[in-house]
Amino acid sequence: MKDLFAALSRRERRAISILLGLAVAGHLLRAFAAAPSAPRVAAQLFAPGSDGDPIAHRDSIRRLSRPLAQGERVDVDHASAEELARLPGIGPALARRIVADRESHGAFGGVSGLSRVHGMGKALITKLISRLSFGGVPAEAQVTSETDSVDLNHATVADLVGLPGIGPSRARAIIAFRDSVGPFREVDDLKRVPGITGALVKRLDGRVVAR
Repeated sequence: MKDLFAALSRRERRAISILLGLAVAGHLLRAFAAAPSAPRVAAQLFAPGSDGDPIAHRDSIRRLSRPLAQGERVDVDHASAEELARLPGIGPALARRIVADRESHGAFGGVSGLSRVHGMGKALITKLISRLSFGGVPAEAQVTSETDSVDLNHATVADLVGLPGIGPSRARAIIAFRDSVGPFREVDDLKRVPGITGALVKRLDGRVVAR
């Protein structure tokens, strides 16, 4: 066989080498095609669960980033972090803190409740008061004067939720305690209500009375 290959002309040997190379290449291609391939992964341009519509995605971003219109309010007791961030002076981080506090302690019920959030100082709340509502009620209608006091023995849930640190769940707990145990003899009796701490009672000093 070796002598026969040597007897061939240079052109013939070259042609045979090319044919052998093509045969090997074809064999390798067939082997590669028969091998199991990894599943194809589709690239996702939008978050899972979205409709994938770029126009809708763009409009959503524009809607959430646009400034508030004249007379438009944000309901702090129900708004998402994205909606809250539309308020002037409320960035994404503070908006997320507001939502986290609301989820942990219940609806704010008024500007006094909102003040429990770190970063929501009196100056910022005063600036935003005409832009806020609580449960659909304008913030101005729920402002309790610092000189006013709430009578624990006659207050309703609506009266109590406007107090600092008292959300709807604590307001209902106060009224349930009053209905089962009897009238409060003094403000300090609030410490006996589940969920009411001594620090919170001290914070309410001058804002509540027990008549």
